[in-house]
Amino acid sequence: MRVEYSKKFLKSATRLPAQLIVLAERKETLFRLNPFHPSLDTHKLHGKDADAWAFSINRKIRIKFVFVANDSLLFLDIGTHDIYE
Repeated sequence: MRVEYSKKFLKSATRLPAQLIVLAERKETLFRLNPFHPSLDTHKLHGKDADAWAFSINRKIRIKFVFVANDSLLFLDIGTHDIYE
């Protein structure tokens, strides 16, 4: 699966502590193997983000993304639930 990163995602990622970046990289590896692995808690968003999905890095941090095609997607943002606003 091909993953692209939005400018907003890259900017938000640089603000994360180093240990969270390492954890996010591990979760992304798992996500690339199985986007719906139970430990990721991948879920469809609602409301204004109805076209987007999210998965969990830990109990507080999420990655919001959209499927661009069958084999590619775009990571929109990373952070707390504030990324849904």
